Amino acid sequence: MPVSMTFIRWFGLSGSVMLAVAGWLGGAHPDADLRSTPVSIAQGPYGPAILGLWLLGTAIQAYAWWSGRDRVPSVRWGLVTALLWSLPFLLTPPVGSRDFYSYWCQGEMFLHDIDPYRFGVDALPCTYLETVSPIWRESVTPYGPMFILVAAFAVWLGSNLTTALVLFRLVTLAGMAAIAAGLPALARRCGVDPQRAVWVALAGPLIGAHLLGAPHNDAVMLGFAVLGFFVIVRASSHPVALVAGGALLGLAFSVKATTVVLIPFAVLIAARSFLAATALVGGGALASFGVVTVTSGLGFGWVPAMQGSVSLIQFSSPPTAVGMTITYLGRPFSADFNAVPFVRNVALALLAVTLVWLWVRALRTPAQYRTRAALRGAALALTAFVVLSPVFHPWYALWPLTFLAATTVRNKAMMVITIISAFIVLPDGSGLTRFVKFPGAPIVTIVLIVLAVRYFRQRQAAARTPHPVTTA
Repeated sequence: MPVSMTFIRWFGLSGSVMLAVAGWLGGAHPDADLRSTPVSIAQGPYGPAILGLWLLGTAIQAYAWWSGRDRVPSVRWGLVTALLWSLPFLLTPPVGSRDFYSYWCQGEMFLHDIDPYRFGVDALPCTYLETVSPIWRESVTPYGPMFILVAAFAVWLGSNLTTALVLFRLVTLAGMAAIAAGLPALARRCGVDPQRAVWVALAGPLIGAHLLGAPHNDAVMLGFAVLGFFVIVRASSHPVALVAGGALLGLAFSVKATTVVLIPFAVLIAARSFLAATALVGGGALASFGVVTVTSGLGFGWVPAMQGSVSLIQFSSPPTAVGMTITYLGRPFSADFNAVPFVRNVALALLAVTLVWLWVRALRTPAQYRTRAALRGAALALTAFVVLSPVFHPWYALWPLTFLAATTVRNKAMMVITIISAFIVLPDGSGLTRFVKFPGAPIVTIVLIVLAVRYFRQRQAAARTPHPVTTA
């Protein structure tokens, strides 16, 4: 017998409280040991309590989220519950990541007229340089100029670490509110219950502990993107609305370049000629991005800076996992053998082909169904981007999940990935993928092979199934 939704609300909140307590005890404090491992955490004075609360809290939230996905009473009920589950993370230290300290340093660099697209955070040096993960201290930032301005404003207004952290979390909450405002309308257009959409997108186990608790700038990117599609869908025949929607997508792009894959699908929603829609939506995106870029004075150095993340070799990225597995098999024959770059390049080529195919498929949809097809195409484009990219961090699962939540109820696979992702990062930001590269990469590769074989068998079975013959 299924439990009541009232029980799910308060049971999930208990999981949030456990995660928040684990964050207070073992989060990414400024003085936390950057060399910590799961073993060293467990051996600390509060180690068993930290790991136990973190794992149990994650499991409880995952169970509550999964159990309630098809039974949310209303949009308001879902949003209130999601907010309740997020509140415990507003005043914790950074949880699940040390990226906040990088954000602080990048904002501080900007305030000191140092270009974060040319120099790493050790060039200032940053006030909290010792809290930044060592691998990122010499790296230039891959974030767009919009987020650098946000970071600089938070540092300037906050003046100290605690206040700046609260400001960053308020910005994250604003991004989550934008998602909540725009997602129901997109869901209705795609025939998805809006209460289910907001629940799947905003109540999952990655939201509190990783999106808000960290906090990560992905909420800002997704908020702008969802609002951009909302404006275009609601007023697809008005040129001003198309420009405004494109401008919002341009702002999303100026936070993270990921959203560039969404803009071609936004063009298809416009109830105008293709050239006019491209000019209005694309022009709005270029205009807002140009204004932000000129205002910041930073230029386009962040675009090549995105290549810096490929130095991370973690099996959480499917192409990287396959490359690592092939490398393990080839090393006995050649000590210098490394298949990771080749497999990653193949995956990027496949990504390009997939994005074009998804867009053409949406374009060829009859006009009366094209809005729905474009929205689903955008969701699948983000899914392909995440699956085929060379680097995957757990919170990246929220990119496709947000749009899949509004466009289809067939999102169980991404929900499962979200739950698994919530378990692979510890409260201080240590990633389990860093410590179990073997056998982690071979296991992921085997799972991918099994899934591929199962998919093609299902396709073959469907092709062999005779279709019923209808007569007039």
